[in-house]
Amino acid sequence: MKVLVTVKRVIDPYVKVRVKSDGSGVETANVKMTMNPFCEIGVEQAVRMKEAGVVSEIVAVSVGVQQCQETLRTAMAMGADRGILVETGVEVQPLAVAKVLQKIVEKEQPKLVIMGKQAIDDDANQSGQMLAALLNWPQSAFTSSITVNGDAADVTREIDGGLEKLTIRLPAVVTTDLRLNEPRYVTLPNIMKAKKKPLEVVKPDALGVDVTPRLKTLKVEEPPKRSAGVKVADVKELVAKLKNEARVI
Repeated sequence: MKVLVTVKRVIDPYVKVRVKSDGSGVETANVKMTMNPFCEIGVEQAVRMKEAGVVSEIVAVSVGVQQCQETLRTAMAMGADRGILVETGVEVQPLAVAKVLQKIVEKEQPKLVIMGKQAIDDDANQSGQMLAALLNWPQSAFTSSITVNGDAADVTREIDGGLEKLTIRLPAVVTTDLRLNEPRYVTLPNIMKAKKKPLEVVKPDALGVDVTPRLKTLKVEEPPKRSAGVKVADVKELVAKLKNEARVI
């Protein structure tokens, strides 16, 4: 079966994020970028399923600026067969991403869509659920285990109360949790091979999707700096500070 995997280009999680001086957003100029960690897990899962003989083709999809081609090449170096970039310079919000992916899914006809449960930049955790709703497909969010059995898949989900085991019909949308797997390191020979794999670039207009932002960011601020701790003489003073200064009791 064919699997479609989504990948997003984000600031490297090990880089210190800086807010722009005008407060309009986060500084991305001359900042190291990488694939969203949850998307890496999704690509790894698709590759493992292909190695097990369950999947015949893996298509990696990204929505964003031209530099997203680098992220797609990384996905192809991990094992994806080809890539599709929906190129736009507009800040793409979750609903727009879901609508774009809906058109790609209708064109490619995969039996399974694997997405990261959230991106580490906006932490929205919305696109997967929105895509499933638009397609009217079953979904499994926060997935930590998946086994395909014919036209169905047995999944385990991470929930507040522990683990939930479900059987979902295919085609379906699955979003990945951290415990699903540990992504492999990309080797140099595979990076070289990925350069020769096909990568298609399309525009949102060609898909008939309007990606104009519906939400406007008013201001971005850094969190307040943490103040130094103080020593207290006894429990009575501690309780007084917690009550009057910290206001937590």
